[in-house]
Amino acid sequence: MKSEILSRPNTTARLIADRALPVRLPTTLRGVSVVPDLLTALPAAVVLLALLTGLLLAARIRAPWSSAYAVLRGTVQLAVLAFVLTGALTSIGWVVVFLFVMFAVAWRAAFKRARALGESVGLRRTAAVIGIGMFTGTAVTLLTVFGLRGLEFSPSYLLALGGIVIGNCMTFSTLTVQRLRSLLHDRWPEVEAWLALGATPRQATAQLGREAVYSALVPNVDKTRTTGLVTLPGAFVGALFGGSPPYEAGLFQMFVLIGIMTAGAIVSITITTTLAPRAKKPVFDSD
Repeated sequence: MKSEILSRPNTTARLIADRALPVRLPTTLRGVSVVPDLLTALPAAVVLLALLTGLLLAARIRAPWSSAYAVLRGTVQLAVLAFVLTGALTSIGWVVVFLFVMFAVAWRAAFKRARALGESVGLRRTAAVIGIGMFTGTAVTLLTVFGLRGLEFSPSYLLALGGIVIGNCMTFSTLTVQRLRSLLHDRWPEVEAWLALGATPRQATAQLGREAVYSALVPNVDKTRTTGLVTLPGAFVGALFGGSPPYEAGLFQMFVLIGIMTAGAIVSITITTTLAPRAKKPVFDSD
């Protein structure tokens, strides 16, 4: 019976959503504990955090404690997430609510990184453009994947793909804003020269916007291009550990990669085409 259930398509999503069969990680993998006791795992985590913070302090990097704080906060949030998902994975409605919470947090974090540029074009406008770009990128990706039945529309797939795309939209927003701000600061005389020749603000900043979009996409393009050779995608490995057949895990990862790139392009282009033409020369300050 167990092997029969596991042979169905979209196995992991059905098993988690319908609870037809509990999905458990193996307790051992070639003799190595996969889920060690917390007390056993804690020293390794503490040493890594101490090493990270020590390196930043020794190199006199600004805000050396921020990385450790981020890790600790993320750990607490993951613990809460694991508790919440116990019930959320049984209902599409709860998953949608959870995704909106994710989106709100990601939007706020992305806007905080864009405040300096916002001082140049208007804080409210900046917040609205970032929110619209992130929402549009996420919505287009999810509607396409599930609307065209690329993946089964189930709570687990919706939460996994939606959460990954929202998180990456936040990253693309930050990368785009920071690069656009830097380009406007460094090449503002070029913008003024175009304006003096009669170009509109959109025409004068168009090339800078294109360069900002390209710079924001480069890290993800490189990561996608080396997937399976240099990097092992987390979604793919997680699906395998969850009991999915390799082809199903690969299919899900394919949509993750395409979805991230598509949503990221929408976010970056929305930001640059809307904010760059209204910008004044940004003044650098601490984020």
